[in-house]
Amino acid sequence: MITREQLIKKYLDFFISKGHKKIPNSSLIPENDPTVLFTTAGMHPLVPFLLGQSHPLGKRLVGVQRCIRTGDIEEVGDEVHHTFFEMLGNWSLGDYWKEESIKYSVEFLTKELKIPKEKISITCFKGDKDAPKDTESEKIWISQGIKKIKFLPKENNWWGPAGKIGPCGPDSEMFIDKVEIWNNVFMQYLKNEKEEYIPANQKNVDTGMGVERTTAILNKLKDNYLTDSFLPIIKDIEKISKKDYNKNKKEMRIIADHIKAAVFIISDGITPSNTEQGYILRRLIRRAIRYAQSIGVKENFTTKLVDSIIQIYSDYSELKTNRNSIITELEREENKFRNTLERAINIFERITKDKKEISCKESFLLYQSYGFPVEMIEEECKARKIKFSRKEFDEECKLHQELSRTAAEGKFKSGLADHSEATTKLHTASHLLLAAIRKIFNDDSIHQKGSNITPERLRFDFNFPRKLTDQEIKAIEDEVNNNIKKRGEVIREEMPLKEAKKKGISGVFENKYGEIVSVYTIGDCSQEICTGPHVKNTYELGKFKITKEESSSSGVRRIKAILE
Repeated sequence: MITREQLIKKYLDFFISKGHKKIPNSSLIPENDPTVLFTTAGMHPLVPFLLGQSHPLGKRLVGVQRCIRTGDIEEVGDEVHHTFFEMLGNWSLGDYWKEESIKYSVEFLTKELKIPKEKISITCFKGDKDAPKDTESEKIWISQGIKKIKFLPKENNWWGPAGKIGPCGPDSEMFIDKVEIWNNVFMQYLKNEKEEYIPANQKNVDTGMGVERTTAILNKLKDNYLTDSFLPIIKDIEKISKKDYNKNKKEMRIIADHIKAAVFIISDGITPSNTEQGYILRRLIRRAIRYAQSIGVKENFTTKLVDSIIQIYSDYSELKTNRNSIITELEREENKFRNTLERAINIFERITKDKKEISCKESFLLYQSYGFPVEMIEEECKARKIKFSRKEFDEECKLHQELSRTAAEGKFKSGLADHSEATTKLHTASHLLLAAIRKIFNDDSIHQKGSNITPERLRFDFNFPRKLTDQEIKAIEDEVNNNIKKRGEVIREEMPLKEAKKKGISGVFENKYGEIVSVYTIGDCSQEICTGPHVKNTYELGKFKITKEESSSSGVRRIKAILE
């Protein structure tokens, strides 16, 4: 069997031999992106560089990136969908273009992975009013001996922009026996606010190859959950439930996927809550518990899967380091949810007392507010001979999903990385805010614990044990405004990470930046490792105003602020 570690090594070694530099595997929590909750693709940490900023390691990059996607969470349970996955990628930032990219792809697939050319098929962009048919890619594929090529419209073979504006372009998707294995995106256009597609000044190549799916293909498996990325977890679930995977595939896949995702999210510093990343984490844990109950697991089990996950991903040293906190959070959330479920049973009994039917709205309330699995609603109704319409329930679910999608589009409308003028100003202000907090409390152990920046406001989380007083809030606000008035220049320089640390310069994810880092110095008040975006001088910011100070989670405070 070809293991995930073997595939990752082959991929990295191949592209390093082609002059690529390995970039670190970044946190699941985006450092500089207010528009998404999690890192969703390998290119996500590279957004500033895809937009033109020079990367400290050069123009050819390669890496493996852990990712979380929850948009198709309802699809998890089949052979190929996952919430957590690893993405292999290689990038050209204004360096090589389609010919080299396609040649590298063919060489890696046929020589390194030993896949016969006749098994490879390709799809390319068929062209429309915005951009021509991608015959350039077609000719290169043919020159490499690949003959099965199909042209498809924008919905199939075009990437981006992630938001309303930004880099985008046609892509070439590679299939092995009709299963997609790799995608090469050619970012050659910029979509502007007038919805025009204009040629980009910097043409980038961005590729993505899913580790789980590729490992399954190479091992001639149709089920990703039988690869070494999942099999040890599945075996644990079989042991705990005393059930056979072949008879409970959907449930066991969901449990394995969700708890794996939860372990990684907790390791990256998120705890279960009712908002944003914490809400997604809570939903994943609770969904796993619901499905475990449906196959007869009555006792706490989530922590029993942790060691298998750590063993599978032994190359992620942070999992082992954070093992105790991962176990603590899973145990706490499982206990909390089981108490909630007990209340849900009581509410179910109250709702259905002396009734022959449960309404759609009542059943959906149990599902949405109390995490009552629909399978359990069906079972309880069947046992009590109460009529329940699964069809009406599913329709209510679809309506709710549509509302959630619309709300998410509103939240994420700025796209994969909003580098608008307003957001850029607020991002720079967040550096000044951290510097001010540290100065007012004379405490350099205060660090950023999270941030979310939209064009309208910044939200900044930091470690602090108590509520701030009105006087402290005013002092912080005044300190930021004083530094704005100083007209401090914002200077970016590149230096080795070791040198930055020696100078006492830190960053949110400094251990994940790589050997060479970008350091931003703002006047005489702030110096941080960061990837931007920033203004050139603090006078551009205007007046800084704190609008709210509140608790984010235990030991973490949250400040919301605007620029006037």
